[in-house]
Amino acid sequence: MSDSLNSFWPHAGYAQLKKDANGHLTVTDDFLRVLLLRPELAPIETSCAQEIAVHDRLLEDPRQAITPQDLAPLKDKDAAENMSVWLRFRDRILAHPSLEASYWALFEGTGVDVPPVLVHQITQVLVQHVLGDGCTPLEARASELFFRTQKISVLEDGSVMSADHETIERHALESGFGTVGELLKQGGIPLRTVDLDVIQESNEDSYWERSERHDMVACLNLGQALMDAYCRILEKWVFHFTECPVRVQTAREIKDDRWVWHVGLDAQASGILNDLYRGISVEEDRQKRMLCLFVLNFENDTDMLSEVAGKPVYLAMAMDPQQLLKIKPQNLLLNLPLARRS
Repeated sequence: MSDSLNSFWPHAGYAQLKKDANGHLTVTDDFLRVLLLRPELAPIETSCAQEIAVHDRLLEDPRQAITPQDLAPLKDKDAAENMSVWLRFRDRILAHPSLEASYWALFEGTGVDVPPVLVHQITQVLVQHVLGDGCTPLEARASELFFRTQKISVLEDGSVMSADHETIERHALESGFGTVGELLKQGGIPLRTVDLDVIQESNEDSYWERSERHDMVACLNLGQALMDAYCRILEKWVFHFTECPVRVQTAREIKDDRWVWHVGLDAQASGILNDLYRGISVEEDRQKRMLCLFVLNFENDTDMLSEVAGKPVYLAMAMDPQQLLKIKPQNLLLNLPLARRS
């Protein structure tokens, strides 16, 4: 099966991938070329002839072998190092028959040895694939949490607002605003400040024309439609990789005398959940960083490890001291109590 794929984040390269008979993604030469044209790799005006030659060779044949001897003549050693890293990443995503399998393998073993920016791009195309053709604007915006760092601001009325960190930083520099708080607190909700809108029913269709600007703010409060969309994405993500159907719902607290399993969706949440599980007191400032709890239930107990079959899995996401939310969607794949690994 070699369907061409549409994309609502065109620069990520989803359209350059193909689907196999199992509905998984396969890496093509054109997708490798998309990665080669990233600004960290593309030659610039001051690039030496050797750097341009190596880059041109790879654009011609992205799978060809490039040796350390080929990179040694590059005058810009940072450019040589970047290319070396890209080559290692290329080999990692070509080492398995599908991009899904390669993605999973990135996090196994001794640890990730490739840059987060490349991992995020792979996550982006995978989450679009998981969302499918029927993706709604709310789902698309909610899924940005998987691969884009979010800046969190809690407004005076208790609204928890999530804005793209890179976009906020860019607007702060361009407009003279110093912090996301200054941007988000201008008028509350609905919000309109330097082209940042809160995505909601009245404006959600505008997401498609501005999808790569990442300039729509999301409300992360319980009961919001976007949080329901986020739960559905978590379900689809797990099912796509594991073929295990699950149900995910938001929760206000964990009331379970037989709490047996949890997964933090980011490093901060993992630490907080671990402490709570062990009965360790969690300081008030850390508690306030917790943004949302979720309950994940497997539809089939046989998909779970026998010793925890039938028990809920608690999930959480939390911001760090700088009010940044950095979701690690791979945590769901690596840390769920699966009876088998796909």
